[in-house]
Amino acid sequence: MKMLHHLKSLSATVSLAGLLALSPAYAADLIIGSSTEPSALDPHFSRTGNNQNIAAQIFDRLITPDPNLQVTPALAESWQNVDPTTWRIKLRSGVTFQDGSPLTAEDVIFSLNRVKDIPNSPAPFTGNIGSIANMTIVDPQTIEFKTKNPTPDFIEQVGLVYIVQKKLAEGKTIEAFNDRSAAIGTGPYKVKEWVPGDHVTLVRNDAYWGKKPAFENVTIKFIANDAARVAALRSGSVDLIDAVPPGDVKTLSGVGGVKLWSIPSARVVYLALDASRDESPFVVGADGKPLNPNPLKDVRVRQALSKLVNRQLIVDRILDDAGEAAGQIVPDGIGGADPSLKAPAADPEGAKKLLADAGYPQGFGLTLHTSNDRFPGDAESAQAIGQMFARGGIKVNGVVAQPYNVYASAAGKQQFSAFIFSLGTTTPTSATSLRNLLMTPDRDAGTGSFNRTRYSNAQFDEKMKVATSEFDPQKRISLLQEATRVAMNDVGVIPLFWPKVYWASKANVTYTANRGEDLMATLAGTAQ
Repeated sequence: MKMLHHLKSLSATVSLAGLLALSPAYAADLIIGSSTEPSALDPHFSRTGNNQNIAAQIFDRLITPDPNLQVTPALAESWQNVDPTTWRIKLRSGVTFQDGSPLTAEDVIFSLNRVKDIPNSPAPFTGNIGSIANMTIVDPQTIEFKTKNPTPDFIEQVGLVYIVQKKLAEGKTIEAFNDRSAAIGTGPYKVKEWVPGDHVTLVRNDAYWGKKPAFENVTIKFIANDAARVAALRSGSVDLIDAVPPGDVKTLSGVGGVKLWSIPSARVVYLALDASRDESPFVVGADGKPLNPNPLKDVRVRQALSKLVNRQLIVDRILDDAGEAAGQIVPDGIGGADPSLKAPAADPEGAKKLLADAGYPQGFGLTLHTSNDRFPGDAESAQAIGQMFARGGIKVNGVVAQPYNVYASAAGKQQFSAFIFSLGTTTPTSATSLRNLLMTPDRDAGTGSFNRTRYSNAQFDEKMKVATSEFDPQKRISLLQEATRVAMNDVGVIPLFWPKVYWASKANVTYTANRGEDLMATLAGTAQ
């Protein structure tokens, strides 16, 4: 079968509309235009979406979220909570890696142990395995886990770690994955080629244990520029794109031969504040030197900055209404969302009073940092927030936008003072997001894995420990809401908005919109 984009050479007279309406019979291959690219092929290197979209097509997990983030079995056929601190997981039989080697319980235990020691990870999986006390192989298909404490959402934690092959990965570094020698999973696609900065090529794994993907060969082109990505779809050089800019949604909806796919996201875009250090590199006084004490340590200052942000204006003007202003980490529909935590209204006068009460009537100097290619409107949102802060008396010394691959690593190393980031919830409740984003970082406990500002609140931590040990679902939800109120009142981060996400495809390609915002060939199909 020839790829769709090669068919253009058959005749100079073939119209674009004709190309976009080709029969599904010609859709054996798929070309995707992706807004982001992976920083590694090692599935354990980073939990960020740019890496996970590739990893999930090559490797499997014990479970997988469905499009609405509900848990479905994958390599784990079933699981049983034997007692509050004992779990048994039964592995699916007959699963093989892409080189023909059988999946074993040893591969699973190796993978769960491996994620503890991944150097320089900008978003590690340590939070997923922090509850594990020990693991025992009961039989070739069964593993018994003992947890340090009662852990009701245990399967949602360990289940999202990718399983690699022990014999290929043991003692190897990230380079063994990047050169593809260890990038051999049990997933629906094999990686054929990776050219950083350009593309990755996948080929269907015909021995896959699960549903057979619709496409035999997949090329994922990395096209960070929004206009270029949209143009690639309209010209017919790609079949599917993600992160359709809000400003292009209306335009594309009127283009013949193009389909749009959308869903409200569970990803929160937030402003992180460096409130843990006495001095922060980009919080400065009139002399341009770091202030000591750091004003961001004062909750009144954090509350003031939150009041200066007009979230609804960002949603209206930058997102073209394709989003919802946020006042907490997860949206309605996710367990633990608190209906009392509405997005705060902008209140510049109230903010100025709080700054004066905190001892900063003239404000202070601040530089904002952001990615410029992670999600639609990231750089524009930062520019808007900078203007809002300036109108409230903060001296904004700059808004710095960087490519996500560079930016994510720097954020994890505490190189910024105030920066925009996002966190995608991939589980049915807020527990995992709260644990990773706002609990005090503790490697052994598996908390604070994404806490890039090292925020710490003892009351919040204690409420989270109680909530995540509660097996009664309704009680656990109520306790998660209590914990959320503590962190939001303390302004652990400043939630901004949940975007509505869009994908666009040629008319003969279908796509499953999903709250995880995944861009994967396994979610694409051919129109009937």
